[in-house]
Amino acid sequence: MTPVEWPLRFIPRRAPSFLEALAVSSAAMVLASLARGAFLGWTNVFSLSATYFPVYIVASLYGGRRWGWVTLGVSLLLGLSNRMAFPQGVSEQGIYILFAASGVATVVVAGALRDTLLRLEEARRSQEITQTALDRSEARLRLAQDAGSVGLWDWDVVTGDGVWSPTLYRNLGLDPVRDANVRSLLDIVHPEDREKVRQVNIVAVKGGRMDPIEYRVVWPDGSIHWLLSRGEMLRDDDGVIVRAVGVNIDVTERRMAFEQVRESEARFRALADSAPVLLWVSKTDGQREFVNQAYVAFLGATYNEALHFDWRDRLHPDDLQRIMTEQVAGEASRQLFNLEARYSTILGEWRWIRSYSQPRYGPEGDFIGFIGIAFDVTDAKQAQADLKHINDLLAESVQAALVERDEAEAALRHAQKLEAVGQLTGGVAHDFNNLLTVIIGALDLIQRHPADADRRERMIEAALGAARRGERLTGQLLAFSRRQALKPEAIVIDALLVDAESLLRRAVGEAVSLTFAPGAAGAVAMVDTGQFEAAVMNLVVNARDAVASGGSIRLETGVCELAEGEVSEIPAGPYVRVVVHDTGVGMDQTTMARVFDPFFTTKEIGKGTGLGLSQVYGFARQSGGGVSIDSALGKGASVRLYLPRSAVAPLAAEPEAAAVALGPALRILLVEDDPEVGDLVAMMLEELNHQVFRADGAPAFRSFMATGQAFDLLITDLIMPGTKTGVDLAHEAVKARPGLPVILSSGYTGDALASADGAPWPLLRKPYSADELAQAIQDVMANAPAAAATSV
Repeated sequence: MTPVEWPLRFIPRRAPSFLEALAVSSAAMVLASLARGAFLGWTNVFSLSATYFPVYIVASLYGGRRWGWVTLGVSLLLGLSNRMAFPQGVSEQGIYILFAASGVATVVVAGALRDTLLRLEEARRSQEITQTALDRSEARLRLAQDAGSVGLWDWDVVTGDGVWSPTLYRNLGLDPVRDANVRSLLDIVHPEDREKVRQVNIVAVKGGRMDPIEYRVVWPDGSIHWLLSRGEMLRDDDGVIVRAVGVNIDVTERRMAFEQVRESEARFRALADSAPVLLWVSKTDGQREFVNQAYVAFLGATYNEALHFDWRDRLHPDDLQRIMTEQVAGEASRQLFNLEARYSTILGEWRWIRSYSQPRYGPEGDFIGFIGIAFDVTDAKQAQADLKHINDLLAESVQAALVERDEAEAALRHAQKLEAVGQLTGGVAHDFNNLLTVIIGALDLIQRHPADADRRERMIEAALGAARRGERLTGQLLAFSRRQALKPEAIVIDALLVDAESLLRRAVGEAVSLTFAPGAAGAVAMVDTGQFEAAVMNLVVNARDAVASGGSIRLETGVCELAEGEVSEIPAGPYVRVVVHDTGVGMDQTTMARVFDPFFTTKEIGKGTGLGLSQVYGFARQSGGGVSIDSALGKGASVRLYLPRSAVAPLAAEPEAAAVALGPALRILLVEDDPEVGDLVAMMLEELNHQVFRADGAPAFRSFMATGQAFDLLITDLIMPGTKTGVDLAHEAVKARPGLPVILSSGYTGDALASADGAPWPLLRKPYSADELAQAIQDVMANAPAAAATSV
């Protein structure tokens, strides 16, 4: 206990009450009187003045100067009334004055001592409170640094020494015992970035300004991490730079996410440049901001010239006025529109070009221009004209006409192949709309909550997953030309098909029965997962198209040992066999002979590209196996896919991240057939504090409705597998629950949206952000009947 703390034990921290102070003063007076009586007897109890000085001290320390003065006054009155005894020869008045002066001094000193002790105690308490607040502030700062991976650094420019926070050591992958200085930092900077970092430091020391810089560091375990460094140079009173302070932030996850997005864009550009059709992207004023190589080659110009080229210079004079009118109307409608006219090539030859333009929208839903595709249909138009001419001449020269017709049909098939490629490339727009919905929505949520590490992780995974889907889509297109570089992995075939079963059932729809009979338990094959799933999907979709309503498809697996020559073109050995049986119309021998040819199809024009079985055949052959078909007219077909068995152990599946639930404001039923889009939209809704129920198609929707579960809003995709659309489901829901608010959603454009025309519900176009989704919900709920606010 300190010298200050000991007397404070007897001094109250508050002003004593009147009774408390009076009691202390009286007790002290009585004790003093008793002490005096013990020495001099009871006849002259108050005659010794020195006896009262402890009384003044006690009263002043306990009650303050006020009670010291009271005690002094009482003692002086008692002294007068009892006539103090003084030594002979001493003036009684002088002693009385001396007694009073000594009492005053004692009260003043004791009161001052009390005030001093209380001020010291108050200062000590204030210091403790300040230190506690400082400790808490530092703790919160450390938590913030750890949560945001923000490391602090302080560098002495003169000595080169520095101080790093624990988080900065962690960002650098270093042990905290290592010296904190520029040399230590440069030692772990990636060799390709080391000179850049060194130059930034030199410029900062010389110029007094440190620009932000991103660079890589190599941890002791060899892993590479990205850091963002920001700093400020400090000067002394003479203006000399003496110190630098700043932060280093770990931005590895952000860099990886955006690198994936850039890689996806690069793959799209590569795909566009390899397409044998003209592709372009325009801004709102019609100015091109991207064109592919076929576009540049047709014009015979440079890339920059192609971006600013005026197509009116190449239009046939007879088509110019019509095309200008149709283009103005099409662009004003902001809907899918097409044009067909004659254009002059660089060699002066007139070619018929058919183009399709589709509107595109930004992250906020604002119109930002068109994306277009065009292909040469001259051969097709010429072939049609030739066919008409040949038919007119059949009566005159049947044999000659048949020869010419065969040539014209061959030319027509060639033109249809090119047109099919154009249609297929244009169809990629829908899948990319879904991918953009995931990527834009995930990056939007990351931007909203940059410090929420858990949400940032989930959003990054969602964006990366969408980018990988884009990669798989590109791979499937390349597989059609059998140029795909496969990435085989050891896969348990049955397990992969079990995971894909729900998607296959949605593709088949309710009108056709799909039976899944796995019989290759544990059998492993080395295959590219995405290409295998695409191959099975193509087989199932072909089977669906071949069977009538009420027919059936059976997907089964098994293992077999093929002998040499048992199946044409397939070597002997152990295989996993995947078979798709259907009860459809079957094929004759002529059709079976050409069924694997690229672009060969028995479907109507516009119903199929003839690439499905070609992709299956190319995938099987590249995987070391093969395909065989058994079929006859009216007896259905069985397509067998043989994949070599492997002894390699399959990779273990990664555990799924646990979902985070937030308190709901509305109960929303989400009907979305695309799982990844559904997951992203569900997370957006949960971010908006809503409770989400999921249904992946019409059957799941009806099952949910049958449960009687209450909900406040239906959000449904417009186009789904099967015969039912989102409009059909909305009508069913509103019929069961009158007044229920509904939002339709789709990534399709043009004729595909015909089912939404005239529907009384708003259409939310994909891709959309969380803000657009929130606004759509707010609008539809604001216009909903009051009775619809609570479900029945």
